[in-house]
Amino acid sequence: MSDLDVQIPTTFDPFAEANAEDSGAGAKEYVHVRIQQRNGRKSLTTVQGLKKEFSYNKILKDLKKEFCCNGTVVQDPELGQVIQLQGDQRKNVATFLVQAGIVKKEHIKIHGF
Repeated sequence: MSDLDVQIPTTFDPFAEANAEDSGAGAKEYVHVRIQQRNGRKSLTTVQGLKKEFSYNKILKDLKKEFCCNGTVVQDPELGQVIQLQGDQRKNVATFLVQAGIVKKEHIKIHGF
């Protein structure tokens, strides 16, 4: 019986990487582009994590003009300023932010279904 190797399964934490990224001092700052379902086919696209040095209102104005949609800047106590746009604009917003030179492509995370 001593010749058998017994392997004890260990617990796997799927969020360990995310928690390690957030807690590190040199953690990368990501711009999160998400979609939120409203009612029926209606949805919102939210952009969060832009640097505070940018003018959110000017970015919003350019986004609205470029994609022919409405939007607003919302002040969230936990997340700071968040840009909201009507419709599913995730890919459009990501390409716009990269082309405008606001963020690099590797610093954008697109979430949603």
